[in-house]
Amino acid sequence: REGWLFKWTNYIKGYQRRWFVLSNGLLSYYRSKAEMRHTCRGTINLATANITVEDSCNFIISNGGAQTYHLKASSEVERQRWVTALELAKAKAVKMLAESDESGDEESVSQTDKTELQNTLRTLSSKVEDLSTCNDLIAKHGTALQRSLSELESLRLPAESNEKIKQVNERATLFRITSNAMINACRDFLMLAQTHSKKWQKSLQYERDQRIRLEETLEQLAKQHNHLERAFRGATVLPANTPGSTGSGKDQCCSGKGDMSDEDDENEFFDAPEIITMPENLGHKRTGSNISGASSDISLDEQYKHQLEETKKEKRTRIPYKPNYSLNLWSIMKNCIGKELSKIPMPVNFNEPLSMLQRLTEDLEYHELLDRAAKCENSLEQLCYVAAFTVSSYSTTVFRTSKPFNPLLGETFELDRLEENGYRSLCEQVSHHPPAAAHHAESKNGWTLRQEIKITSKFRGKYLSIMPLGSIHCIFHATGHHYTWKKVTTTVHNIIVGKLWIDQSGEIDIVNHKTGDKCNLKFVPYSYFSRDVARKVTGEVTDPSGKVHFALLGTWDEKMDCFKVQPVIGENGGDARQRGHEAEESRVMLWKRNPLPKNAENMYYFSELALTLNAWESGTAPTDSRLRPDQRLMENGRWDEANAEKQRLEEKQRLSRKKREAEAMKATEDGTPYDPYKALWFERKKDPVTKELTHIYRGGYWECKEKQDWTSCPDIF
Repeated sequence: REGWLFKWTNYIKGYQRRWFVLSNGLLSYYRSKAEMRHTCRGTINLATANITVEDSCNFIISNGGAQTYHLKASSEVERQRWVTALELAKAKAVKMLAESDESGDEESVSQTDKTELQNTLRTLSSKVEDLSTCNDLIAKHGTALQRSLSELESLRLPAESNEKIKQVNERATLFRITSNAMINACRDFLMLAQTHSKKWQKSLQYERDQRIRLEETLEQLAKQHNHLERAFRGATVLPANTPGSTGSGKDQCCSGKGDMSDEDDENEFFDAPEIITMPENLGHKRTGSNISGASSDISLDEQYKHQLEETKKEKRTRIPYKPNYSLNLWSIMKNCIGKELSKIPMPVNFNEPLSMLQRLTEDLEYHELLDRAAKCENSLEQLCYVAAFTVSSYSTTVFRTSKPFNPLLGETFELDRLEENGYRSLCEQVSHHPPAAAHHAESKNGWTLRQEIKITSKFRGKYLSIMPLGSIHCIFHATGHHYTWKKVTTTVHNIIVGKLWIDQSGEIDIVNHKTGDKCNLKFVPYSYFSRDVARKVTGEVTDPSGKVHFALLGTWDEKMDCFKVQPVIGENGGDARQRGHEAEESRVMLWKRNPLPKNAENMYYFSELALTLNAWESGTAPTDSRLRPDQRLMENGRWDEANAEKQRLEEKQRLSRKKREAEAMKATEDGTPYDPYKALWFERKKDPVTKELTHIYRGGYWECKEKQDWTSCPDIF
């Protein structure tokens, strides 16, 4: 779809008329229709965009706060046509994104260039067909001319010669006309090819120049930012001995070549000197024996000896404070634009001392919401608590800008809170590319939670989009109510310059597959133009007929309230929904965020639950995240050793993958069956409700733990 819309520019110029083009999940705009050939003013990807209707003619398209278009149509009908087209394009783009991890890489190519290229190719193809037709005609007329000439030579009677000569002239004329047509077609073809060749060269050179200028600008900004950071630290008096810090008070950084590279294909690694800058006096070379010795030394770390003597019920309330390490951010980020987060070689300086499996387990921080939901007799009230639980899982992300460790293939994490809170949880990394983790939690209070989450991430230069794929299931044992939903897009802003901040945007549809009840949650993206409270979440709980029974309102970082909606008689005799101020009496607070622990800003902004997740526990599987040595070293503040351990673990995983590939190739050559990698505690099969292929817990983990039989566990650490 394409046409004129009014776009908000600024408070001085207000709304300006622009030409918009919607195609292939991208919405682009130009100052005029003529600009489509050479200059695109902006493009927004609908796969991660949120479409909001303001009034009869106005609507908003926002991409996680990074891009926001305030648009106005000429009429209500025109606005509805655009919104319908945008919603359909968004649904198609999301579906394509789920099917392929590579979707989104073409964002840098404007839709206008694609359309122009297709039209040009179509024109060139038409000219080639014209040339082919002319060639056939020339061959036909040439043969006829030759035959006529032969007949002319065989003539003897002067009376017949005149007629034959006339025929030869006619055919020669036809041949000349066809030849001229072919010559003209060749000339048009050549001129068109030359014109577009120059235009493409000019466009290519323009894009190259733009990229060079962009890189230079970003590098200059990053250098200024780094200079300001150093100046600020130099002007600030810090304590001589920060708790949990090691070494001198000078800037410390990572050591060794390639210490910070994540496990990936060999052609996706970068050299360490290009990635990170390090003071010479902090260079720390490690031999193979040193590295292996570090892993055996971890369990005897002085800071954690006392944990072996603690009882299981006593939970730790602090971890070593985060050390103040210096890092050249630009040297890492300049080679990462457009890459997935899992394919970016990152040092532990960007991490927090928890794995993705432990972050996934943090969804259970407000498990009491599911306990309350299990006691509800009304399915619609139960759905309100499930919705509040869904929102609560984002409350820990508001200050958590660090990246969790990517789990190794086969890595697990258990959380046994059966005695204290009535539930226990198990996570396993079931795939490495794409990264996927399976999670199963069960409670004696009457519910089961399971999910498989694949993380798709794209670095866009200014911001990072994190799109979790996969469904979350919650089943209540007493009633058999089965709920499913998906997560929204997380956006990390100010990657290069400025203070990092996180926003959540998108919609969540929670469906009760037994009753047909639904809850639609809208995470409103942050906008400079909006007067609404930041991080706002709204929702409606409806029955199968679409009638609204409850309205939800709150923020994903603080609390969620519920209002019972009572139908009242409208002006025309029909039902009208109750207004907000009239429903205030029915207000119920479903959820409120727990306060952060004291000095949380020095401990990665961990919640009380997060502080306990990496605490050592006896009896866990040898693949448990608590036993991961690089993560433990980082938590203890020994980041240079953590980077060395990280490299060793990833090299070990890489060798295991190559061994499996060699075995698969040999089995193929021999014609013998070979099973690809299979998860240990989860089985991949079709979900009976969503019909998706997913990993479902097969059982046996807690039985093996009770027997302490871990013979089936792989050696990954």
